[in-house]
Amino acid sequence: MAGPDHRDGGGVDDLARLEAGLDALESQTARRAPLGDVLRRKVFPPVLALLLILLVWQVLVWARVTDDYKLPAPLDVWASARELWLRGELLHIGWTSVSRGLSGFLLALAIGTPLGLLVARVALIRSAVRPVLSGLQSLPSIAWVPPAVIWLGLNDTMMYAVILLGAVPSVANGLIAGIDQIPPLYLRAGQAIGIRGVQSIRHVVLPAALPAYVAGLKQGWAFSWRSLMAAEIIASSPDLGVGLGQLLDNGRNNADMAGIFLAIILILVVGIAIDLLIFCPLERVVLRNRGLLQEGENCRTTWFRRPGAGAAS
Repeated sequence: MAGPDHRDGGGVDDLARLEAGLDALESQTARRAPLGDVLRRKVFPPVLALLLILLVWQVLVWARVTDDYKLPAPLDVWASARELWLRGELLHIGWTSVSRGLSGFLLALAIGTPLGLLVARVALIRSAVRPVLSGLQSLPSIAWVPPAVIWLGLNDTMMYAVILLGAVPSVANGLIAGIDQIPPLYLRAGQAIGIRGVQSIRHVVLPAALPAYVAGLKQGWAFSWRSLMAAEIIASSPDLGVGLGQLLDNGRNNADMAGIFLAIILILVVGIAIDLLIFCPLERVVLRNRGLLQEGENCRTTWFRRPGAGAAS
């Protein structure tokens, strides 16, 4: 008869094989789409939409729907970007904000993940903390900036505090929602083969909650980025340097509408780039491993979609 350690290791392998087998039975084979099809479905539509927006923008400028200083032409914004680039400031400004945003998000991930596990698994803590997390998630991040400045001063610590207060509730709530949606059969199967405690969290709870957890991470990044922009717009100091939020506020102070439009565009570009480069591939890996990604589907519209279930819910 096998000893307890051997039985536990075999149980983990059996559970992994069982889960993989169930996913394989429910999945359809995902084939890589031809390059032409990818360009037609995923590249041309956003490029066409961008060109259409620029055209409408330029037509409004030509039609003089408002004063020139209120609505600069797209080429004026391009000239503003080129000027920053030639002064060697454009990349520095972008990196100041991106480095802060990513560092704050990783801190939120390190705090929000164990917090979400604790709230989801301990009934007393759940009753006490879950309403607080939900309330904090609905609170605009900009509300934390004034008290953070008073408590911590005008420094990077204040920036990270605002990011954490905005992002940690989203990360924790995403994981809690994922754990709540785990089919009880998974947990009973784990218990039946002797997986408990930390092993259960590692091999059953976290893998089963992964889709909602990744969705929570995406939301957490969005809150991190918004919180950082709010903090950079409100709090300015030579010690903080110039980030994208400060660039936006400088445009307002100087009545430089081209600079304001440039800052808004850069904030959008960074947010979209992080989503496309980090979270969208992560989504695809999770969905593909679960047999939930079908050919030609957008990774951001297929959460919780089952093969053959029709439109994503």
